[in-house]
Amino acid sequence: MTEVSERVGVTCPSCSPDVETVHEVLKPGGQATVRCTECSHVHKTSIETDEDVTRDVVVSQEGESFTATVEAPPEESVAVGEEFVLETEEAIMTVRITGLEVGEQRRVEEASVEDVETFWTRAVGNVSVNTTIHPKEGTGGREDTRSIDVHVPGDYQFEVGETESFGDEEFTVEGIAIRDDAEGYRFDKLDYEGDSAMAKDINRLYARDETTSAWSAW
Repeated sequence: MTEVSERVGVTCPSCSPDVETVHEVLKPGGQATVRCTECSHVHKTSIETDEDVTRDVVVSQEGESFTATVEAPPEESVAVGEEFVLETEEAIMTVRITGLEVGEQRRVEEASVEDVETFWTRAVGNVSVNTTIHPKEGTGGREDTRSIDVHVPGDYQFEVGETESFGDEEFTVEGIAIRDDAEGYRFDKLDYEGDSAMAKDINRLYARDETTSAWSAW
């Protein structure tokens, strides 16, 4: 979520005692120090600010969910796809907004905080990436295709054509399915060599098994 604006509208005792002008906040507080952008006069003034409001946050993480709360300025605009830091008693985590509930169980893509009743989110600091692995050509049938979960930081990059190793698993990425809430991707499915995506944006990886076979020719 964004920082409070560093510019406010107040009267200037030097050039505009009766009409508000834009001022730059030099030092915030109950009696803030401000500078008029019209005449550069520096003075102190009281700035009225709306108190933060508390809203419920539902967090989805590793197939489970829990509820927390967040405080934010009521006039701030928020939208699906945005991320913010959520502090709970157990941990501090980065979450991504997946839905905004504004009343009567109605969800919207964008709203002001004062209109939001519940933030629906997904933890993206550390994520589990669903990965479908099929055998190398000629080494197994369709029944040998398997699924695993790969646990990585949310900003870990997967690239089509790159070979990854996690513990006993080794596979080459062949395709990446992008999540609906991810921003900045031209396609929902990436399958050209060199295409890449961050783990937090991935719905599923499709990969070719590179794990050393257990059989021996001897």
